[in-house]
Amino acid sequence: MRKVIVFNMVSLDGYFVDGKGDMSWAHKHDEEWNAFVSGNASGNGTLLFGRVTYDMMASYWPSPMALKNSPAVAKGMNEMPKVVFSHTLSKASWNNTKLLKGDAADEVRKLRSEPGPDMVILGSGKIVAHLAEHNLIDEYQLAVSPIVLGSGRTLFEGVTHKLGLKLTSSRAFGNGTVFLCYQPQG
Repeated sequence: MRKVIVFNMVSLDGYFVDGKGDMSWAHKHDEEWNAFVSGNASGNGTLLFGRVTYDMMASYWPSPMALKNSPAVAKGMNEMPKVVFSHTLSKASWNNTKLLKGDAADEVRKLRSEPGPDMVILGSGKIVAHLAEHNLIDEYQLAVSPIVLGSGRTLFEGVTHKLGLKLTSSRAFGNGTVFLCYQPQG
């Protein structure tokens, strides 16, 4: 069965976007972190997005700026298969993207049973919370950035039950970012 993995930057106070929905704070990195991210982005997998994150990613990664600034990541992002969950989009035009309009939990259950690579959620807080609520996430990879935002949105808004997690790995980076990997307990 395919796994569902979350990979997100969060602030020290637990937000993945600030009070205005901005996440530009999450893009200030150094060579060590960029190499780590490039290694992850060049792997195989299927990317899962909600509409808001999809729109943001689809407007940046195919652009000449992305290809210039982060060629390895841009190549991976543009070539990897992608799924966007949306009730409002009429089409998904980014290369290798499939649009699903049904309930994300039901759709992920179907995707998990199909052959293929693991699936990775980037951003997409509403999707993360919805799938977490249905116990459909196999691994949480969180990169804690050394910044306090004061307000914003957490990845878990809407989760109504406790999620017991166990730490499976961690790594500290020279820029102060700490990468934490958790799996559900039990």
